[in-house]
Amino acid sequence: MTGTLPDRIFEIKDPGSFSSAALEIFRFQAAMNPVYGSFVSALGLNPDEINDIREIPFLPVEFFKSHRVISGNLSAGLVFESSRTTGAEPGRHYVHDPELYRLSYLTSFSHFYGNPSGYVIAALLPSYTERPGSSLVAMMEGLIGESGCGESGFYEGRTSELAAMLESVRTDGRKKFLMGVSFALLDMANDLAPDLSGTIVMETGGMKGRRKEITRDELHSILTAKLNVPVIHSEYGMTELLSQAYSDGNGIFRCPPWMKILIRDPHDPLDVSDEEGRAGGVNIIDLANYYSCSFLAAGDYGRLYEDGAFEISGRIDNTDIRGCNLMALQ
Repeated sequence: MTGTLPDRIFEIKDPGSFSSAALEIFRFQAAMNPVYGSFVSALGLNPDEINDIREIPFLPVEFFKSHRVISGNLSAGLVFESSRTTGAEPGRHYVHDPELYRLSYLTSFSHFYGNPSGYVIAALLPSYTERPGSSLVAMMEGLIGESGCGESGFYEGRTSELAAMLESVRTDGRKKFLMGVSFALLDMANDLAPDLSGTIVMETGGMKGRRKEITRDELHSILTAKLNVPVIHSEYGMTELLSQAYSDGNGIFRCPPWMKILIRDPHDPLDVSDEEGRAGGVNIIDLANYYSCSFLAAGDYGRLYEDGAFEISGRIDNTDIRGCNLMALQ
């Protein structure tokens, strides 16, 4: 690989190159990111003595709610903000180089689905389009722009028009891609039951507080039956990440080559493994987070499968996240 490290992130093809880049980025961030550097130092770790990605400390994503997580004194080209819940502080991701985010979502989409050019790409994201700081909206705006199709766009509040459009282009030979929050897709399925055969339908969560909670399997069963599609795809991402993992059915996600999931012991946040079959708290390495923090401990509970695939089985309580925080403050 040639060029500077940020330029090389999206050229990674094999585990060896990933580990080498991850360790280089870890040492850069430990030295140049004040928040992460303090976290590493408080744990009593010497970055020069860490030579395995499983030994890298993972910063709890909660730090993005209380700190400006960015390297050096760099400016933020844009700021992504998570959705607010009552009384809770949102997470904020200060993104120094917006081009890294654009390259990440375009390269990742192409990796899993092919070039977005020529796709009819529709977004049904009612709860997000009201927030200009949404990373999901920014991604979909970019993909819609790359599609080059006049039918592509956001369809907030225009569900009937969306259903009619997708049915009208069903047999014209173009690829179709619809991403929506779960409750909006469920409403469309129950109210209209359009024939979306030939369309990739992807849900990105978003049921909480909008509808009675149902399991992922229940949701996907309803959507496949009423939208006439064989499977429902899913996206795994968050405000604190610049990369996304995708599932092409059954809730099993796969990462692009510059992203990796590891699993931590819920009772020992520093016990981290990439062993197949392991279940526990989800740790994420996202090398696209070059200028913020690439090593994050999320509040999700998951399990690893063959070749780095993973599933998310729910949220965990904050015990082990708080444990990381307390260890850093001792």
